[in-house]
Amino acid sequence: MSQATLKRLGLSGYNKVKKTPNHPTKSHVVVAKEGNKVKTIRFGQQGVTGAGANPKSAKDKARKKSFKARHAKNIAKGKMSAAYWANRTKWS
Repeated sequence: MSQATLKRLGLSGYNKVKKTPNHPTKSHVVVAKEGNKVKTIRFGQQGVTGAGANPKSAKDKARKKSFKARHAKNIAKGKMSAAYWANRTKWS
């Protein structure tokens, strides 16, 4: 993957998240780079909002806690996993 991939996806650089409102299923895209590994990752369900950084209701607090518990192993894998980016973008 090269600068052409970044340009095609409309991204300003590696590890920069962008919303994809016209994608049929995924809400965000990022070209993740760790060392010399580069990977395009699409993540997040289209049309669904996370609880965000400051959930107000008990239901939203529970959603956030459940997401983080359910995906903890994948979040820990780092930049090359979709769960890492979803956690960072939609839940933090």
